[in-house]
Amino acid sequence: MGNPDDLQVHTLHFYKTANYPCSYLTQRQARSLVAAPAHYVDTAHYSDLIQQGFRRSGTFSYRPACDTCQACTPIRVDCQHFVFHRSLRRIQRQHQDLTATIRPLSWNSEHFDLYVRYQHARHPESAQDSTGRSEYIQYLLASHVHSRLIEFRNPQGKLMAVALTDFINHGLSAVYTFFCPEAQGSLGTYVILWQIKYAQQLGLPWLYLGYWIEQSQKMSYKTRFHPYQLYKAGQWVDSQE
Repeated sequence: MGNPDDLQVHTLHFYKTANYPCSYLTQRQARSLVAAPAHYVDTAHYSDLIQQGFRRSGTFSYRPACDTCQACTPIRVDCQHFVFHRSLRRIQRQHQDLTATIRPLSWNSEHFDLYVRYQHARHPESAQDSTGRSEYIQYLLASHVHSRLIEFRNPQGKLMAVALTDFINHGLSAVYTFFCPEAQGSLGTYVILWQIKYAQQLGLPWLYLGYWIEQSQKMSYKTRFHPYQLYKAGQWVDSQE
């Protein structure tokens, strides 16, 4: 028999952060509900938390708990009933020559260089604070769940995109994607389509896309993937679109 001291019951606690500037809506304050201790949130725990609207950033699992705003709405794609309409099929054809390789979380200077280029091109206002090596490692390479980096290369071997993806009990979670900023076509959308197809191959029902904010133009792409569900009032509901 094993040592009873080794049989620990991991109990999570939750606390609210102080107010901080909202990253999505200007001139608003945000708060988060955070699960602690962070190292207890393994794949099993996170599989439960994500069904309750939580999201992962590095080793921290959180969900919005703002005092006066409920704009952040968790969204997930129904992979088994997903429909590839014409515009999405066109994007698939544009990038059908890319080869995907799933790799463990580890430092890769080629990945990091692409990440820095992507941040400066797409998020210049925050690139100064987010493109250090330590920030990259803390955000993309630190995880207590089953996480992988999926890299996409063209036939010449050039790195075109990298997706950080969590493999949870009932689906996949698209944590973050960065890609070649000068590339033609919709690489970000293609990476989501790839993850949907991969979830289908694995027999997994859901691809989680984080939070959708109706007022944020940057997040409008998330509702292109039908059918999808939104987490409202403590339950997942089918989209009426």
